Amino acid sequence: MNNQRERWGSKLGFILAAAGSAVGIGNIWKYPHMAGQNGGSAFTIIYLICIFLVGLSIVIAEFAIGRKTQLSPVGAFEKLAPGSYWKYVGFLGVASAFVILSFYGVVGGWILKYIIESLSGGFSSLAGNPDASSAMFGAFVESTWSPLIYQLFFMGLCMWVIINGVKGGIEKWSSVMMPLIIILLAVLAVRGVTLEGGMKGISFLFNPRFEDLTPSSIVLALGHSFFTVSLGMGTMITYGSYLEKKQNLLNSALWIIVIDTLIALLAGIAIFTTVFALGANPAEGPGLIFVVLPSVFTQLAGGTIWAAMFFILLFMAALTSAISILEVQTAYLIDQKNWSRKKATLLFGSIVTVIGMFCSLSLGGGINITGFLGESFFLGETFFDVMDNLSSKYMLPIGGMMTAIFVLVKWKIPGYLEELSTGVDGYAINAGLIKGTLIFAASVVAFIIINELAPFF
Repeated sequence: MNNQRERWGSKLGFILAAAGSAVGIGNIWKYPHMAGQNGGSAFTIIYLICIFLVGLSIVIAEFAIGRKTQLSPVGAFEKLAPGSYWKYVGFLGVASAFVILSFYGVVGGWILKYIIESLSGGFSSLAGNPDASSAMFGAFVESTWSPLIYQLFFMGLCMWVIINGVKGGIEKWSSVMMPLIIILLAVLAVRGVTLEGGMKGISFLFNPRFEDLTPSSIVLALGHSFFTVSLGMGTMITYGSYLEKKQNLLNSALWIIVIDTLIALLAGIAIFTTVFALGANPAEGPGLIFVVLPSVFTQLAGGTIWAAMFFILLFMAALTSAISILEVQTAYLIDQKNWSRKKATLLFGSIVTVIGMFCSLSLGGGINITGFLGESFFLGETFFDVMDNLSSKYMLPIGGMMTAIFVLVKWKIPGYLEELSTGVDGYAINAGLIKGTLIFAASVVAFIIINELAPFF
């Protein structure tokens, strides 16, 4: 084991780094799209209830496991439950991080491409023409070499940040990028609200439409509250392992949830005010980023600047999440194999980049290693889809559920509360409340998993 455990430089640096892990591409397009189509602020109310009851409790649990053991996921579960099968929950976290980063790096490359396109005026011919924008995006992602080159740049940057360490790499760059993300989103939101017709986007996003809420909408809110804060992949356990005992875990987790939610709301305002003001289709979902928005921003005065700002903030959101995911895998080799940070980062980063290439090539580049399974295969038609669905629908929720169950049945509430109370001054933690929220969280995630699997039986 490596005895020279790295530390966060400050409480604020840790909060910004952990919030950066939570804030990813999904915050920018997924939440606004889901809220807009599932009841507006009615969906938001359900989402907020879920994230504070489900997301918050598991974030705190993962921080506590990491800080108690001072180890990454596999070593953490081994230390708290020696000689048991619980270590495989840690292995699941490392595997989840590996699977997610394989396709996440591909999307990061797409964003880099669109930053260059926006700065070079490549969107000028797309003004008001989403069909042309769709054709441009399709031609890019279905090509062979161009997406791979941008993916290599993105993954190379991730590896460079991780090699520079916890304090000099992750914390340093998260402390720069997170404030910039908030500032850029705020500027874009103000710009959207001041556009003629922009307030229609506010109404679409925030006006409560309870009649649009369905059981699937509630499941959607439950699922997003869980996935948005990087749970189940060992990230928060790893980040928690770099904490000192004086850190207030409850307070820190709350700040991370608030920042994550604030950015999702700002993204919704920025996107939908602009989309409605310029008469675009708000129901595009994932296509909103790479298809609709490039054709929308160019219709604005100074459209090149607005488009560049948007894709730069999207890039920073993607990068802060990607470096946290790669850190899980790197920390595993440092803790369990006593490897150097540089060696561990380059090995895992290179392997996941190669797997990511197959994800990219499956979209039209000529190699789809899961194509023989056909469209009816429940994990997806392309290798990219398989990796996405496998992680988001199954690996992450199972990991989060098992973490909550571990605290309840193995670590036990008294031992958990002892660790949780360290660094908390001025108030007592209610054991019954903690136990109840963990039981609720595990039950909710089990429900999500069953809901995903039910159609196949």
